[in-house]
Amino acid sequence: MKSKNDRILEQNQNVTTLAVFIESYNKSVPEGFPKASVKSLRKFQVSYPALFKNGDDWSIDKHRKKLMDWLISNADIRVS
Repeated sequence: MKSKNDRILEQNQNVTTLAVFIESYNKSVPEGFPKASVKSLRKFQVSYPALFKNGDDWSIDKHRKKLMDWLISNADIRVS
């Protein structure tokens, strides 16, 4: 049986769709941090094409930290 930490790690490493990523990211982002939107994530993809060599695949493990930093530095792009 997997522990709670194992399940969380597995979930964070799973590749998912943009819609699922937005939901998961926005639920887990600390209070006070900017939320993600489809518009902001699409602009993020354009800014970091090397992170999307496999198409439109998203994962919390691979994208969360860089997205958080990018959203903070691009506050004018955030739109719900």
